[in-house]
Amino acid sequence: MPDAPAAETLVIERAYDAPATAVFDAFTHEDVMRRWWHARAEWTTSEASVDLRVGGAIRVAMRDTDGETYGGSGHYTVVDRPRRLAFTWTWDEDEEDRETLIEIVFAESGGSTTVTFTHSNLRDEASARDHEGGWNRCFDNLERTLAASGAERA
Repeated sequence: MPDAPAAETLVIERAYDAPATAVFDAFTHEDVMRRWWHARAEWTTSEASVDLRVGGAIRVAMRDTDGETYGGSGHYTVVDRPRRLAFTWTWDEDEEDRETLIEIVFAESGGSTTVTFTHSNLRDEASARDHEGGWNRCFDNLERTLAASGAERA
């Protein structure tokens, strides 16, 4: 029996000064996703599509300042608004066509929301580090987007 390919898991925890429904919706509403889901502040999200149901598709593509596009897609495995969200994820240009899993838990307390973001089945430690940098920059964008939308606590 061949060995299973190596896999790494990345866990990021971030707190947002916004209710869980606003943060959950930022991960699932196409117009909001286009404002923050890109790995550099100067990039854009050229495509965001969501069929928010278990088995429904998600697709996001980011465009860098040179016009290069980085896209990926998957299918929802958990949709529990505003508590949990999970979906498979495969990058368009992944030579292994490796399917990863993204699981997100939203925990609200006092009008603020802590997000625990888990991205599993990453190729190796280097891939996990690359994803950590990209996701953290996306989450910085998300923080700015939530603040600009007035989603903060009253």
